[in-house]
Amino acid sequence: MIERENKHQEPIQQGMEYTACCTLADLTHQPTIEAQKIKNAKRGDINFYLCDNIEFMKTKPDKHYDLTIVDPPYGIGDKFKGGKTGKMNFNEIVNKDWDKVPMSEYWEQLFRVSKNQIVWGGNYFPLPPTRCFIVWDKQISEDFSLAMAELAWTSFDKLAKIIRMPTPKDGGKIHPTQKPVKLYRKLLIDFAESGMKILDTHGGSMTIAKACDMEGFELDICEIDEEYFNNGLKAYDEYKRQTKLF
Repeated sequence: MIERENKHQEPIQQGMEYTACCTLADLTHQPTIEAQKIKNAKRGDINFYLCDNIEFMKTKPDKHYDLTIVDPPYGIGDKFKGGKTGKMNFNEIVNKDWDKVPMSEYWEQLFRVSKNQIVWGGNYFPLPPTRCFIVWDKQISEDFSLAMAELAWTSFDKLAKIIRMPTPKDGGKIHPTQKPVKLYRKLLIDFAESGMKILDTHGGSMTIAKACDMEGFELDICEIDEEYFNNGLKAYDEYKRQTKLF
């Protein structure tokens, strides 16, 4: 995998504090009540937002982001209510109440604020035809009780791509649908260019934040659940502390 110089070495902000943030990039609109509740925690060029992602996107002008890389929920918890499948606890998905399929307004805003998009689980959503699907081959055995691969829809006019990468076995999972940092780094290397501004509307474990920091990209990342937000921010700060030691 291509290694890029990490251009961002700003001091780490200690603690879990975050501040109110309702500044509008698009001054032709007034912030809604929900937009005024948006809070953020800034870490160099990585901006973490505790918010409703639709209300957040409403504060941005058209094509504000060069690329969105998102992993929206697609109602998987409804299929497994009442127990576990493999290593995934679906009770957490159901009880957390985050596994809701995005409404049409979400897609309208996503395509409005971004020039290109990568959507994990894109095969579950009514998206336009594309020839550039990404297949993540998890390299797991056939007796695994969950999907052996995942698909991502993209807006790119490129050939379809297979990424063969095993799922991590380090036990450091903080979100049921967490994806590896290396997977996000591979997407950035293959689909992003230097200087691009990136958006993730469903932060979850925030692993994409680490990838963007490693590859030198500016990122806005949204998460609506405060527990996941705080855990993801804590994991990111720990990653930065470790990188400063070496």
